[in-house]
Amino acid sequence: MPEKRIVRVAAVQIAPDLDTPTGTLDRVLAAISEAAGKGAQLAVFPETFIPWYPYFSFVRPPVLSGAEHIHLYDNAVVVPGPITDAIAHAARRHNIVIALGVNERDHGSLYNTQVIFDADGTILLKRRKLTPTFHERMIWGQGDGAGLKVVDTQVGRVGALACWEHYNPLARYALMAQHEEIHIAQFPGSLVGPIFADQIEVTIRHHALESGCFVVNATGWLTEEQIAKISPDESLRKGLRGGCMTAIISPEGSHVVPPLTNGEGILIADLDMALIVKRKRMMDSVGHYARPELLSLLIDDRPTAPMHNSTQTHFTSASGESTDETSDVARPAGSDADRAVDQRVAILRSSSR
Repeated sequence: MPEKRIVRVAAVQIAPDLDTPTGTLDRVLAAISEAAGKGAQLAVFPETFIPWYPYFSFVRPPVLSGAEHIHLYDNAVVVPGPITDAIAHAARRHNIVIALGVNERDHGSLYNTQVIFDADGTILLKRRKLTPTFHERMIWGQGDGAGLKVVDTQVGRVGALACWEHYNPLARYALMAQHEEIHIAQFPGSLVGPIFADQIEVTIRHHALESGCFVVNATGWLTEEQIAKISPDESLRKGLRGGCMTAIISPEGSHVVPPLTNGEGILIADLDMALIVKRKRMMDSVGHYARPELLSLLIDDRPTAPMHNSTQTHFTSASGESTDETSDVARPAGSDADRAVDQRVAILRSSSR
């Protein structure tokens, strides 16, 4: 009989520090220590928690957001860099897997990035939100398919999505098809109001059921003082309250412990990993309940880049002609597939005329 495997996890709902460059990092490190002290083997933090979620962009018009946007650039996280080094050190020290949302700066662009650290401090995954939502598109660039990966960690196979990426069924299916055991969900929290909390709950519970995995979700929290600082207009402040649903969901779609919807705190729960098989025995949406011969997912998991280098190789053909060709070694990955797609498109176009 297989040994029973229990994983203790922590979902963290705390407020960021909106004033000092390292304040939120200090709060994260303290929460890691507290969670580890309670025996947690995995700690999950909210979306873009370091240095803070750009709440200003939700309540201020773009023309008035320039200074705050620059302030976010000045305090954003380089991956890898000093901030991720500090988190990695904490992971090693406490022997804990960490899922953290950061505002990542890559030269002149910011990204909504999720970083997963293994218990030895290794960064196993750095992924960027595929499509920022509504006001976020003024703040962050877009991610790519390279981040739609499930990684093997000390606590099991872990995948991650941010916020409304959970409304993209194909993005979720990409992780489901890789047999994630624990799904990391991250939302900003303190946004939109109670309706947002309700929508978060529906979304994460449905994913747990459909994927047959555990979901650990973390949302952020804002104090009244922080809300007042973000917006001097009381009529807009109601959009910065509510919307918190820090929760831990079983593969059967139920809360493992009561959710945290108000204030700061850390949820701790023990996950019985045998529940994954119990659920999938009845409904495995990427196994016996799938029909891949009818419906399947095609994913481009190549990282995007603004520039591709090629090397010209000079050689003499069998006919004696001198030719310059791009070598196979230097050709950008997937170029053969690109040409195949182009060829199919050409065929379809010609046949439709």
